[in-house]
Amino acid sequence: MINITQMLERAAEEYGDRIAYADPDKEITYACLNDRAKRIATYLANNKGIEKIKPESALVFYMEKSVDALTVMFAGMYLSMFYSFIDIRQTANRAENIISVLEPEYIITDEDNIEALISLNLENRVRENIILISDLVNRIDSLYMDESLLNRYSENFYDKMPLYVNFTSGSTGVPKGVVVGHASVIEFIEEFTSVFNITDDDIIANQAPFDFDVSVKDIYSGLLKGAKVALIPREYFSNPTVLMDYLFDNKVTTLIWAVSAMCFVSIMNGLEYKTPDSINKIMFSGELMPVKQLNKWKKYLPDAMYVNLYGPTEITCNCTYHILDREYEKDEVIPIGIPFGNEKVFLLDDNDNRITEPDTEGEICVGGSCLALGYYKDSVKTNEVFVQNPLNNRFIEQIYRTGDLGKYDKNGLLYYTSRKDFQIKHMGQRIELSDIDVSAMSIDGVSRACTIYDHKHKKIVLFFTGESDKETVSAKLKDKLPPFMLPTKTVRIDEFPLNKNGKIDRGALEKL
Repeated sequence: MINITQMLERAAEEYGDRIAYADPDKEITYACLNDRAKRIATYLANNKGIEKIKPESALVFYMEKSVDALTVMFAGMYLSMFYSFIDIRQTANRAENIISVLEPEYIITDEDNIEALISLNLENRVRENIILISDLVNRIDSLYMDESLLNRYSENFYDKMPLYVNFTSGSTGVPKGVVVGHASVIEFIEEFTSVFNITDDDIIANQAPFDFDVSVKDIYSGLLKGAKVALIPREYFSNPTVLMDYLFDNKVTTLIWAVSAMCFVSIMNGLEYKTPDSINKIMFSGELMPVKQLNKWKKYLPDAMYVNLYGPTEITCNCTYHILDREYEKDEVIPIGIPFGNEKVFLLDDNDNRITEPDTEGEICVGGSCLALGYYKDSVKTNEVFVQNPLNNRFIEQIYRTGDLGKYDKNGLLYYTSRKDFQIKHMGQRIELSDIDVSAMSIDGVSRACTIYDHKHKKIVLFFTGESDKETVSAKLKDKLPPFMLPTKTVRIDEFPLNKNGKIDRGALEKL
């Protein structure tokens, strides 16, 4: 297969009567999903005039995830469009900039968000193409399907056709739209589901919003294998009892979550309230997993498979994984492991020489068919990080320079150590800020920690959450860290600010 609609057609044939996706308000079978997606696609095409929708144009969503949103998302694929979800919680200016870059054929929204969308400063052409999703799904029975029309659109398909554009959190303040093609997702999901034995018996609990690529693993693993995907509303992650009830009642088997979501459950004692013991696969990614929080999960779900996943948005979800095979001490870092099949992962030093020896740090670089297609309408930034492999002067071989630092252990397992921009020089010493985080999180009474560097005042500032006080944390760090690594300032906060991808927002910490 070369595109996701073929995967949907196959799922409709093989798993037609099985529930494909469910949210608290609605569920849909694979056969019904395919039928409705085609009807909506026909309507959207005819609404513009026959074949007036340009191939590889944007279908934008300004709403929360839902079964209905997924249905329209697949409809767009039948018209050779790519989808892009806009985070409704971001600033108006950022949303306006993203929509301006995408120039969407349609923007799909709902009653909860239509006023906020209309209040944005949008071009008239864009405003004219805003559609309430209820206007589509409520009239679905009156919509017809034109297979010949959809077949004409399918003639545009090729394996690298864009499937989605996800905008990064933009550490520089300017969001970058990562373009990922159909073939990259298909190839990755085939490998991903094979490695972790995801089957049609699984029920996957989707935590991530659809503008975050963790959701890609949920959506398309279910689609490929005929599993059920249960969409968890965002607000459940501020109410642990409601969340655990949902996991328990839905007999969830598989979690593919961000580390922050995992920590929310363990810190808020959600597993003590109710343990969803049907869970047998737990995968996490995005940040360093605090061993202390991981052990809380393992206490209640000791027989589950735990997997540390690694990979930036630019390489289609993940490029390495490590299935945990032993217990880890509180001050240990869990490896990111080994590459997925058909992905080339290696380290380069500052002179672009390959690093193979243990305990030598270098930049993590990735090659293979799962690379993104670059940044949308941004060739300058694309060319900065999607580059020719400096180790290959024989033929074209594009790699992605992640900006992450890593090192191998003596067994060949890869470890993430830090971001290049989280590595500082202080008091004449090179310091990885993540090393301070790991030491702080090993202290009893500290649930999570994040260290930043105040370049203006040359200060290391440690932020932490937990029951401990800052004096105790500072004192215990003296037994764990050399003097040049000790934080200049230690700050206890009630909770960490998170960015749109559910990671700790360092920019917000700098303003505290």
